[in-house]
Amino acid sequence: MKNVLSLFDGMSCCQIALKSLGIKIDKYYASEIEYEPIEVARHNFPKMNHIGDVRNITPDSLPKIWLLAAGSPCTDLSIAGGRKGMLGITSLDDYLKLKKKKHNFGKSQSYLFWEFIRVLRELKPKYFLLENVVMKGKMKKYEDVISKELGVLPVRINSALVSAQNRDRLYWTNIPGVTIPEDKGILCTDVIPNGYGAGRRGVDRVNRKPGQSKYEIRTTIRTDFKFNCLVTNPSNTNLVYYPDGTLRTITVEEAEVLQTVPKGYTNVSGVTRAARYKMLGNGWTIDVIKHILKPLKSKKI
Repeated sequence: MKNVLSLFDGMSCCQIALKSLGIKIDKYYASEIEYEPIEVARHNFPKMNHIGDVRNITPDSLPKIWLLAAGSPCTDLSIAGGRKGMLGITSLDDYLKLKKKKHNFGKSQSYLFWEFIRVLRELKPKYFLLENVVMKGKMKKYEDVISKELGVLPVRINSALVSAQNRDRLYWTNIPGVTIPEDKGILCTDVIPNGYGAGRRGVDRVNRKPGQSKYEIRTTIRTDFKFNCLVTNPSNTNLVYYPDGTLRTITVEEAEVLQTVPKGYTNVSGVTRAARYKMLGNGWTIDVIKHILKPLKSKKI
């Protein structure tokens, strides 16, 4: 039986990749708690099974799982995030003790990686896939923690190889034969004619005049013919610059193309534009996931 369990499923990017590859599965179980991504996933895959919060999953509630996939929250591991890491938790036992005591983890989310480990050990799927950001500085230690817990080193793949978006990510998996994809050479101008990736950022004013704000907002234009990594709120980061000086935010449909998501996939009644941007920013680049999952098409696996 090829049953799939996706944790932090979002808009079900793993399911999009499996369908696109023609990999037939028996049942797809999704753990997700946000309303809008669930609505989008349910609209596109009405037969999927939503099982709620990952923290409530128990071994006896699910059948044998063939593939366990997850993109555990990266908000506290990214250089753009709060850099709280996993709150110093470096073992499953330590996490489970805190969970049993009903510890208040606050607004932190990256500690939920340990729920992935708990589910992995309890359900013992044949294959697993975990995605997260490239960790730098003091967060680097958590990359090593993840690798140690999973027993494999990550494969580092930038979505720029298969799309016009710069999105550098780490993928831990025991799927055999995973390699770095070949560069398809897709440029920003292939997605938006004459459009170049840009963003706005605040730069400290060295000589600030009375009444001036601390930061000067500057526009940066990418020179590698790619767009910036999609974020949950694109207003300052995911911009399109034209040679005549025009500057605008990318559209939701353009964001879908950059994530190699089927165009219109997130266009579901009742789901706001802001929610669509957010789930795309939190999602996976489908063509990267397809590349990783492709070996599963083999009859020998």
